[in-house]
Amino acid sequence: MCGMPQQPPVRSTPARTSRPDASMSLLTNVMDHSLDDGYAEAAARKQAEGAGGLPRTLRAKLGLAAGLVLAALVVTVGAAQARIAAPVVAKEREELIDRIDSETRAADKLESTVDELRDDVSARQQEALKQGGGSSGRADLASILSGAVEVHGPGVKLVVNDAKEATTGGDGDPRETSGFSDTGRVRDRDMQRVVNGLWASGAEAVSINGQRLTALSAIRAAGDAILVDNKPLVPPYTVLAVGDGKNLSTRFQNSADGVYLNVLQENYGIRTAISVEDDVQLPAAPSVIVRTAQPRTEKGTS
Repeated sequence: MCGMPQQPPVRSTPARTSRPDASMSLLTNVMDHSLDDGYAEAAARKQAEGAGGLPRTLRAKLGLAAGLVLAALVVTVGAAQARIAAPVVAKEREELIDRIDSETRAADKLESTVDELRDDVSARQQEALKQGGGSSGRADLASILSGAVEVHGPGVKLVVNDAKEATTGGDGDPRETSGFSDTGRVRDRDMQRVVNGLWASGAEAVSINGQRLTALSAIRAAGDAILVDNKPLVPPYTVLAVGDGKNLSTRFQNSADGVYLNVLQENYGIRTAISVEDDVQLPAAPSVIVRTAQPRTEKGTS
């Protein structure tokens, strides 16, 4: 009996369900791939290189060791150069010392010669004064007044020194016409007034720090230094004057120059001290030029 052919069973296909977040595909892609591909590749490469290289601590230690080796090399080279140059420096130092000693001996010899010539000039001056018709007393007086010989006798000692600290003067500036700054330093014009005041008060001979003053002496300044006949002086300035000690001191302190010095002391802190001495000794002037005055004759007269 012929039957009807059987149909294969129909296989039902289950319905395909979609993901709940299918509608948020862009947001899902961002969450799944938060790191850009280029950054990810660079991070992977750096991690691979770090895994294959030296640890960071070891690299730091090697760098420190290299730096220490370099520093030691620099110090070693410097020490070697200094050791090589040491004999040369020592030789130059010895040569300089020998040169200084030689020049010092030459200067001492010249100074001795100057002293001998000074004594000879003084003796010749005395002889010339005597031959000129003057008496011995007048010749001695001329030598004293000209500073050609050493002198001693009663007098005064005046010490003038800079202020302990520089100060600014107040009203009644005694230096307003001198052009100097208002400080506590003794200036050359201050010493000029002091010396002139002593001469005017009756001093017969004056010296500053062992420098004998004559009618041709000059007191000048070179910067802050005071020069007497081009020789620098160092404070304190000790002024010695031969004369009637007590009267000389009184006259000077009462004179305009003595008052000026007192104003400097009060306004600028300049330190001064004056005392009467029984005997002060003054050296002879380094060099004395003898000049002889001649009467002027009118033209046409015989």
